[in-house]
Amino acid sequence: MFARVSSNPIAPPTTLNELGMESASNPKIALNEFIYKRGIEIYGEKEPADYVYQVKTGAVRSYKLLSDGRRQIGAFHLVSDIFGLENGGTHRFTAEAIVDTTVRLIKRQSLELVAESDAMVARNLLSMTTRNLRHAEDHMLLLGRKTSIERVAAFLIEMDKRLTTADVMALPMCRRDIADYLGLTLETVSRALSRLHGLGVLGFTGHSQRQIVLLDRSRLASLDLQN
Repeated sequence: MFARVSSNPIAPPTTLNELGMESASNPKIALNEFIYKRGIEIYGEKEPADYVYQVKTGAVRSYKLLSDGRRQIGAFHLVSDIFGLENGGTHRFTAEAIVDTTVRLIKRQSLELVAESDAMVARNLLSMTTRNLRHAEDHMLLLGRKTSIERVAAFLIEMDKRLTTADVMALPMCRRDIADYLGLTLETVSRALSRLHGLGVLGFTGHSQRQIVLLDRSRLASLDLQN
């Protein structure tokens, strides 16, 4: 579902290389940029997967609503991440802006047409699909086998690798989002973060406590490896 908030949508042709996708021919493709306000749906579960998306600014969460009303977040998409690439004709998750977010939209058919004649693009699409599968497998393992401290430690390590802003890790997502990603309650996530703070593993800056300073990455990694 498109929710164009910008009154002046940008639709310049660009190249795949400019989007961070390797391409031998580097053809120009048409794209659109849309601005989604915080909490606005980008696309819904079971809607046609006609477009592939890239986060230009902001952050996006992909989630499912379970039969009992609970929300399970499957992935967070951060700046430069490409998402919405499906192996079928419809989306399996709902995607929603976590904060005010600018998203690039590329027609899936355009990428598939390029991939037919450009082996590098075909390999790139396969690599993205493989990374998504690997992330899903890692997430399943995290949900099924790790304690709450291990889950939170694994999440912080993941975000530390993906958020590269100096020494402070500015999380775009709230603790409720983290809880729904890790399959924990909000209270459990808060307790785990407080325990890690008490152990000297991390520190907080700012009033929202979304800005985290990792003080002991080695200790954090050891917590993630516990069985």
